[in-house]
Amino acid sequence: MKVFLTGATGFIGSALVRELIDAGHQVLGMTRSDAGARSLIAAGAEVHRGDLEDLESLRIGAAAADGVIHTAFIHDFSKFAENCEIDRRAIEALGSALEGSGRPMLVTSGMTTTAQGRMSTEEDDPSPEFPRVSEATAEKLLKRGVRVSVVRLPQVHDTVKQGLVTYAIALAREKGVSAYAGDGLNRWAAVHVLDAARLYRLALEKQEAGARYHAVAEEGVLARDIAEAIGRGLKVPVVSKSAEEAAVHFGWLGMFAGRDLTGSSAQTQARLGWRPTGPGLIADLDRVRYFEPEQTARAAALRP
Repeated sequence: MKVFLTGATGFIGSALVRELIDAGHQVLGMTRSDAGARSLIAAGAEVHRGDLEDLESLRIGAAAADGVIHTAFIHDFSKFAENCEIDRRAIEALGSALEGSGRPMLVTSGMTTTAQGRMSTEEDDPSPEFPRVSEATAEKLLKRGVRVSVVRLPQVHDTVKQGLVTYAIALAREKGVSAYAGDGLNRWAAVHVLDAARLYRLALEKQEAGARYHAVAEEGVLARDIAEAIGRGLKVPVVSKSAEEAAVHFGWLGMFAGRDLTGSSAQTQARLGWRPTGPGLIADLDRVRYFEPEQTARAAALRP
C-alpha cells in the first residue's frame, strides 16, 4: 500500500515511516523543509512538499495514495484553538480526496474523553470541553463515505520525548520545582513511540470504517509519580499545587495537569492483535540523560 503520511518527519511520524516501510508499504511523506526531505529520502520514503495550511497540497498527496495517516499537528498551545481549526481544515481536505473511494484514512486524537473518574474506553465520545475537533471532523467524513477511523494517543514517549511530560520538564527546570496538582492521584495513560507506530500500521491495514483505537500500553501513570521522576532527573523539589496555584504555575499545561487522561486498550488489542512491548513512561524517564538542557531543547523541537 502507498501511504500518504502527514507529520512524517515528526516524533511519531519518523517512527511510523520506518514501521510502514519495514512492513512492505511505500510512504509518501509530507514535509515543508529541505532537511525533512533529506531525512525522508534517507529512510526510503518519497517526498511530498506541503504543510497543514496548504490544502491543495494535502488533497494532491491524499489522491496519490492508497491510504492516508494524519499525524501532523501544530503543537503551539498558546494558539491551541487556532491550531485546532487548522487541523480541522486539513482533515477535511484530506478526506475530500478520498470520498467514495474506499481508501482508508486514520486521524489522530487524544485521550480527552468524557470518562472522568473512570477508565475510558474506545466507546466513549470525546470531551466537548477541548477545541480539538479531529474526531468530530472524522465523523462528518464518515457520513460522506470516507473510510476513516481514529487513533487516540496518550503520552507517547521514548528516551527523547514524552508527550506533555516534555513540557512539564521544561517548566520544572524554569521554575526550580517539579509540581503536580492537588494530591497527584490523577493518571495519564502512556505508550512507547514504537508501539504507537505499530498500532497505526495495524489500524491502517484493518481498514475498518468508524473505528476508534486506543494506543494505550499503560492505562494510568500517577501524575505524582511523573512529577517525582522529573524531580529526580532535575534534582529539584517536588511540590503539590492547589487548583488556584496550579492554574498560575502550569499556564496552558494547567488544562491537562489535574485531569485523568486514562484509557483502556482492551478492545483495540482484541481487534488488531496489538500487544505493546516497549518500556514504561517512568522507566524511560529514569534511565535517560533527557534532563540535560540540550536534550530538552531537542525534544521540544520534535513535533508529533
